Amino acid sequence: MDSILGSIRKNFVPVRREGYVFIAIAALIAIVLGFLWQPLFWIFAIVTGWVAYFFRDPRRVTPQDANLVISPADGTVAAAGPAVPPEELGLGTAPMQRVSVFMSVFNCHVNRAPVAGRVTRIAYRAGKFINADLDKASVDNERNGVVIDGPHGHVGVVQIAGLVARRILCWTAEGADLSAGQRFGMIRFGSRVDVYLPASAAIIVSEGQTVLAGETTIAWFGGVAGWPVRVD
Repeated sequence: MDSILGSIRKNFVPVRREGYVFIAIAALIAIVLGFLWQPLFWIFAIVTGWVAYFFRDPRRVTPQDANLVISPADGTVAAAGPAVPPEELGLGTAPMQRVSVFMSVFNCHVNRAPVAGRVTRIAYRAGKFINADLDKASVDNERNGVVIDGPHGHVGVVQIAGLVARRILCWTAEGADLSAGQRFGMIRFGSRVDVYLPASAAIIVSEGQTVLAGETTIAWFGGVAGWPVRVD
């Protein structure tokens, strides 16, 4: 029995408390509709399961190296290269190294800090809700920016609402210290996260690549020639 319970605990994926109300609503709808027509119960039971799956918060193992930049989101790299950061971040008008990660409705939406450091700025900006997979979403969509003063300078992390997302959550505050891979927020349903890095950062991911928040290294400081093949 102990081994069974241990296996369950090991493989159990926690669900964020922010999702409890949505799970409860979906379950209630399933029950009510089930009284009207049983097939509807099973349809919304599946929907309830998907909602619980969406709000999952899996454990991640983050590489502990101050030279590494870790993905802040699960999903697919939508853009990788120079871009001017949003003006509300206060990072200037010169292009910075940017990695954009698009999260579909099937990805985990918990966002994690790409580097360790102190939060020096949080800036929210209202906007549109166009498809977050489009590059113009970085400019036009509702977003929340977090600036982290890390070991290699200021890093900007921008949570961007998507076509479905209507709620950006940020759990950190200005003056807070974050460790690399630490949870700092989430976006409800399809969305995007952009990371703006100093020019000294070398991006090591490419468009279309799948990444995991808190685990996948997306860039590093030190130059491409010295990039380690494996990080233990």
